[in-house]
Amino acid sequence: MEVKRAYRFRFYPTPEQEQNLAKTFGCARFAYNHMLRLRTDAWYKDQKRVGYHETSALLTELKKQPETLWLNEVSSVPVQQSLRHLQTAFGNFFAKRAKYPTFKSKHDKQAAEYTSSAFKWDGKALKLAKMDAPLNIRWSRTLPKAAKPTTVTVSKDASGRYFASLLCDDTVMPKSEVAAQIGIDLGLTHFAILSTGEKIAAPNTFRKNEAKLATLQRRLAKKQKGSANRKKAKLKVARLHAKTADTRRDFLHKLSTRLVNENQVIAIESLAVSNMQKNHCLAKSISDASWGEFVMQLEYKSLWYGRTLIGIDRWYPSSKRCSDCGHTVPKMPLKVREWTCPECGSIHDRDINAARNVLTAGLAGLVCGEEASPLLL
Repeated sequence: MEVKRAYRFRFYPTPEQEQNLAKTFGCARFAYNHMLRLRTDAWYKDQKRVGYHETSALLTELKKQPETLWLNEVSSVPVQQSLRHLQTAFGNFFAKRAKYPTFKSKHDKQAAEYTSSAFKWDGKALKLAKMDAPLNIRWSRTLPKAAKPTTVTVSKDASGRYFASLLCDDTVMPKSEVAAQIGIDLGLTHFAILSTGEKIAAPNTFRKNEAKLATLQRRLAKKQKGSANRKKAKLKVARLHAKTADTRRDFLHKLSTRLVNENQVIAIESLAVSNMQKNHCLAKSISDASWGEFVMQLEYKSLWYGRTLIGIDRWYPSSKRCSDCGHTVPKMPLKVREWTCPECGSIHDRDINAARNVLTAGLAGLVCGEEASPLLL
């Protein structure tokens, strides 16, 4: 199966490369913000739509003006790509997939995208346009021989780390079929409860670092703005955020890969995560769990490796239905963690029973379309 696959590596730039990247990030950010302001003003003041081609022509004129000649000091490709990203952002907004585009800040994550005409890749080293030497990349894994990078995205996060993401045309082979099938019920106390009876503990990555983060943020708030000590304190906060995100991402990838490797059919309940986060008592824990990211990983990994992922309707009464006889009780408050079926007398663990029902509904949907729906997150 032919897929687009990104390989992300950390690299350590030389002082000259760091300066070049800082200029590139700044130029790309300036072009994005300048054209966003121009397109917004053109619409609200003159009711005129400005598209990508118009902004591209305006960028060419901008490079000729004396006050913005510095735009020519870096590769033109990342600057041009920022206009394409702006066009994509507007396309997502008009399609109601995203909110209105916002301005980029120099204090947030910085990124620049290079297409194949702006970098050289010989299978061992990566060299970007207007740089004398290849990037000092830590190759944490080997790129497949068939993988050919089409674009390279260089980024710098808030903690000061540099990454290079190589988007490649890759071939993924389906895994051999297995007989196992599984249903998954997602939760907060336990991240995932499987129909086999296994309960996977929630990593609670943010909760574990919450007290330390609060301490670092209080120290940051007391530092004088513009001082060197404030920069140091801000960096400590950013590094803790990065550690939390990395730990969470590692957990999700390991778990999703394991489930895809071990099971041919995976059934999971569709959750309206954005709506659930409106509950202010649970919003922080739901965000920390990253259910949406987990399901997204299951989706593309199942597609790559020939597995079947089934989404169950969010209104399906998985917790209230007996997995043995099918009897559904009218009500079941969240505080009830174990219950006895009044029809057959079976004693159920609430979460394991729900996971078994999710699997049953998923298999029914696979056969005849009953009680199954696309994943909605």
